[in-house]
Amino acid sequence: MIPHNFARRSPLALLATVFALLFLAAAARAEVRIQDVISDKGVEAWLVEDYSVPIIAIRFAFEGGYTQDPAGKEGIANLMTGLFDEGAGDLDSESFQIRLDDAGAEMSFNSSRDAIYGSMRMLADQKDEAFELLRMAVNETRFDQAPIDRIRSQIVSGIVAAEKTPEKEAADKWAKALYGDHPYARPESGTRETLASITADDLRAFKQAMFARGNVRIGVVGAIDAATLKPLLDKVFGSLPAEPKLTPVADVTPKLDQSVSVIYDLPQTSLQLAYPGIPRTDPDFFAAYLMNHILGGGTFTSRLFDEVREKRGLAYSVDSALLNSEHASSFLIVTSTRSDRAAETLKVVRDTVKKLADEGPAQNEIDEAKKYIIGSYPINNLNSSGSIARTLVELQLEDLGIDYISRRGAMIDAVTVEQVKSVAKRILGAEPAVMTIGPALEPAK
Repeated sequence: MIPHNFARRSPLALLATVFALLFLAAAARAEVRIQDVISDKGVEAWLVEDYSVPIIAIRFAFEGGYTQDPAGKEGIANLMTGLFDEGAGDLDSESFQIRLDDAGAEMSFNSSRDAIYGSMRMLADQKDEAFELLRMAVNETRFDQAPIDRIRSQIVSGIVAAEKTPEKEAADKWAKALYGDHPYARPESGTRETLASITADDLRAFKQAMFARGNVRIGVVGAIDAATLKPLLDKVFGSLPAEPKLTPVADVTPKLDQSVSVIYDLPQTSLQLAYPGIPRTDPDFFAAYLMNHILGGGTFTSRLFDEVREKRGLAYSVDSALLNSEHASSFLIVTSTRSDRAAETLKVVRDTVKKLADEGPAQNEIDEAKKYIIGSYPINNLNSSGSIARTLVELQLEDLGIDYISRRGAMIDAVTVEQVKSVAKRILGAEPAVMTIGPALEPAK
């Protein structure tokens, strides 16, 4: 995929960098206090007030994403995200961007499988102008032909360049093999043909169907209180339709127990293994999270790192991750190695996985994983106004509750070794889908 993440940067970036360490220190010192703010028109947002820096960050997500791309118009969600700051209201592209720079604000939009994301970071003393520009971008997007053609050309250039790489062929084959005809198998950026068919009217209709008060999740962080935020929420989101008009998307179980190969003369072979996942709402999710950390998610401390790199020098890195989307879950292992040792590397990975599935982890491994996972959360998720806003939105999308951050540590601590052993067997005991990119595998020595 060639997702296009569009952003405008301003001198605000320098100020944000200067204050990043202050924000991190504040997050480490005190518990994040989240307020549930509901505007007069019923627009809901989670707010974290912080006056240590004169910055406000807002992040929001409209549920839907590129799974909503109409057949024959694949890539429309991604294309649309490049056009929100390319003219709105009575401002053409250049005029809008000049106003944005004058306001000292940064605006960005991007698409994913399951949502359209937007964010803005602004100086607190210029919030009125910044929120007005955000209102215009969300409600009065122009979709002028010249910006459409320019952004579309940029995306097509990326598609054409990617078509010449084995990675693009592999990504397409992998998605098709795992998801078949499900929308998750679609290319996020579309194709040259589908992009060429998209008109300004298509973009307006798509946005009208996607953007509504009922499917937006909002996080706000910084130097602003609830009373000040409420009318600004109504300004930006209050005039949107009450509910979106989304096409239902079915849940899908990735098809495993198969091999996918892209034969290509490369000095390195990439390996990818997909196992069953576990939904975010599953009671055993944290047991699976700990298992992942022990197997490959802990990088330098993981079993895979020790067996593949430290003991044998087969690869520079090897990682695993739980992947959770709205309609599918999977567990993924990835690495790259010398092509003449790819079969050996694959065997070591599979043997390491089998051992954990059969025997489970040791208590000391679980204790160390718990310590790291609990302690690293503020550093990874609460280290700036932008990262906190992003976390607030993800918590809402996953329906984890406004008190999740305060409950998280205790939930992880409560996981037992028996639970981790059980979930390891449940996930890792399955036969995976395996993809290789490189020369045909030589027999393992």
